[in-house]
Amino acid sequence: MLKYGPTRRIGMKATALAFAAVVALPAAASEFVNTGYFGNVAIKGYDPVAYFTESKAIKGSKEFSYDWLGATWQFSSAENRDLFKSAPVKYAPQYGGHCADGVSFGTITTNIDPQAWRIIEGKLYLNYDPGAAAGLEEHPEKVTESQKHWPMVQKVLAKEKQAGVWK
Repeated sequence: MLKYGPTRRIGMKATALAFAAVVALPAAASEFVNTGYFGNVAIKGYDPVAYFTESKAIKGSKEFSYDWLGATWQFSSAENRDLFKSAPVKYAPQYGGHCADGVSFGTITTNIDPQAWRIIEGKLYLNYDPGAAAGLEEHPEKVTESQKHWPMVQKVLAKEKQAGVWK
């Protein structure tokens, strides 16, 4: 059963309806960047490149921003912004910046802590808290599970976006 957040669960019937509705959506509509509940800034304004180059979470700046996949990404320097522009898929977090631990359980957890992250096999994973980030690293099967669940989570997000749930 697919769950949404800590309180709402999406049952099998709703999941099947979401799947049917998404099949007809164009490929671009299937990209979902986590911008939280309000605004349009990806991953709470943190610099996705800094996780790789500085090995830490660094807050980005409006001065160094770039629009990609319908969201504004912020960076701590022009150099980091330009690195991202040249290879966004390399630096962008997995699952559009949604909590990787939550996705491993088939849940949609929009709220993340940019300080709760791991780079595993060259990919950035964000989580809702440091314990979830550590668990992702300690239990490699969670990455496999999140990869398995992400297509269905993505379809639910597409259905909700189409229905105007996230405005």
